[in-house]
Amino acid sequence: MKKARIAVVGSSNTDMIIRLAHLPARGETVLGGRFAIAAGGKGANQAVGAARAGGDVTFIARLGTDMLGDKALAGLAGDGINVDFVVRDPGAPSGIALIFTEESGENIIAVAAGSNGRLWPADVRKGRKAIERADVVVAQLETPLASVQAAASIAARAGAVVILNPAPAQPLPDTLLRHVSIITPNETEAGLLSGIRVGNAASAAKAADRLRARGVRTVIVTLGSRGCLVVTEGGRTLVPGFKVKAADTTAAGDIFNGALAVALGEGTPLLESVRFASAAAAISVTRLGAQPSAPTRREIEAFLARHR
Repeated sequence: MKKARIAVVGSSNTDMIIRLAHLPARGETVLGGRFAIAAGGKGANQAVGAARAGGDVTFIARLGTDMLGDKALAGLAGDGINVDFVVRDPGAPSGIALIFTEESGENIIAVAAGSNGRLWPADVRKGRKAIERADVVVAQLETPLASVQAAASIAARAGAVVILNPAPAQPLPDTLLRHVSIITPNETEAGLLSGIRVGNAASAAKAADRLRARGVRTVIVTLGSRGCLVVTEGGRTLVPGFKVKAADTTAAGDIFNGALAVALGEGTPLLESVRFASAAAAISVTRLGAQPSAPTRREIEAFLARHR
């Protein structure tokens, strides 16, 4: 089987994580947490998730020229990711995310974008050949929207599948959505994009229909442990999730998107690809950290074999 060619355009952060008994309320100080540093950023997480799932991955991004940027770049290269189109920016620090996570696996996150906020369309165009040769192109919203639009436009013209993970949630123009093959919002993001409050599969389906009416071909609303609602021209399907004991949900959506890109790039049917991606995400939530939680292809296949 040929490797799926994946291009990921997006962010890279260093995650600084404190694990707590419970998340702090406004004005509250919670003591006793464990501290860790891990590689993160939605774009880099998706790139690592795709590479470990078996993809041939190119990452297009912007890092500072600081020590954190050096370490992030080395980690990406160590996972076999092509980093030829990662720009080093002397004018901005590498991105940082501060993450509080509690025993249940729930978390709150604050991000300082740094160099991610300076990933310009010109940077994306430098990676045009990598985007044009890709089977699947993945993007998120932790970098300027103009760059996401540039990547989606190039990819759509080249005939690639374009996956947009619309996080952090923000309003999106129809000019972008018309270039998106698959959008993968969670319930909150689906609600913001559609104007429909999403709390169950029925409301998720209404939100998905509204997004499809704006030009997106396929909508996959991720519903956490309940699974994913997949909405296409052919109908709606709820793909059940996997029951696991969650330790940290920080990068579950990113790992899902990376693995989904690989499965689709290999020619796997959509619903089977969603199940593959769901398995990768389920494994990831049982582990601490963003990129450290991404499973290998062998681990995903073994997990699926146990959950037939």
